[in-house]
Amino acid sequence: MTGRFAPSPTSAMHLGNLRTALLSWVFARREGEGFLVRIEDLDQQRVTAAHGVADQQLTDLAAIGLEWDEPVVRQSDRLGLYRDAITSLDTYECYCTRREVAEASQAPHDGHRPYPGTCANLSDSERAQRRTQRPAALRVRSEGASFAIHDRYAGEVTGLVDDFVVARGDGTPAYNLAVVVDDGLQGVSQVVRGDDLLSSAPRQAWLADRLGFPVPEYMHVGLAVNAEGQRLAKRDGAVSLADLAELGHSAVEVRGWLLASLDLEPGLTNAELLQLPLEAWAAAARRWVVDPDQLAGLVNRMSTT
Repeated sequence: MTGRFAPSPTSAMHLGNLRTALLSWVFARREGEGFLVRIEDLDQQRVTAAHGVADQQLTDLAAIGLEWDEPVVRQSDRLGLYRDAITSLDTYECYCTRREVAEASQAPHDGHRPYPGTCANLSDSERAQRRTQRPAALRVRSEGASFAIHDRYAGEVTGLVDDFVVARGDGTPAYNLAVVVDDGLQGVSQVVRGDDLLSSAPRQAWLADRLGFPVPEYMHVGLAVNAEGQRLAKRDGAVSLADLAELGHSAVEVRGWLLASLDLEPGLTNAELLQLPLEAWAAAARRWVVDPDQLAGLVNRMSTT
């Protein structure tokens, strides 16, 4: 299996990102196959505002003992590939704002509001008139399809495929399009990522199938969350390697804490991790509640065991 880890370089990776990266690496390497790193930097405005973050992310991955096989791919260098893929799809222009979609669509399902098809059948004159008001995004025409994927932890998951955006109004390829094209062209056969993305898997798998790519194996793993059950964020305190370094804790110590969150011995080497049976990784599906107030003490105690 060829796996990948694909961070967005808009902010420093926190402990949850590093935990997912570690799991991605292990599940790819234990099969004796490749592991790739891809920088998902399509949002150039946010990336520019976070200068140097991409390089720091690569440094952080190496610091916790991960390595990858090929030169790092950056999505900003692959725009032509995404545009070529779009030309092979049945798409239509959409002029709806996010607010209009929210007001017109049914209640959100797993955080996603299915597009109600407002612009799907506009006449040529209607499109010409709306182009004078705002730039058009492109949506793929799904014809109300549904698609099923198999996830190692969640089992079979079937989802409706709405007419989702494949290119934004400014011409930037959308995430759901770019990630599928990248995985297909890079030969990614195993996708390990946070369980907050599980609901998008049927949509992306459907698109992969439409573009002629094999559907990868999915493993959606537990997120790192704060005490309120919300996704871990910078506001939650010392959650990145840089934060912990300021407190005097090394990347080796942090790696030990990541392993402990998976019910594993903190001092296991990469070679030892790859020898563990699959059932030893059951905790990967569990969400990890991180308490920053206890972080320093936990890491310190772990380093002495």
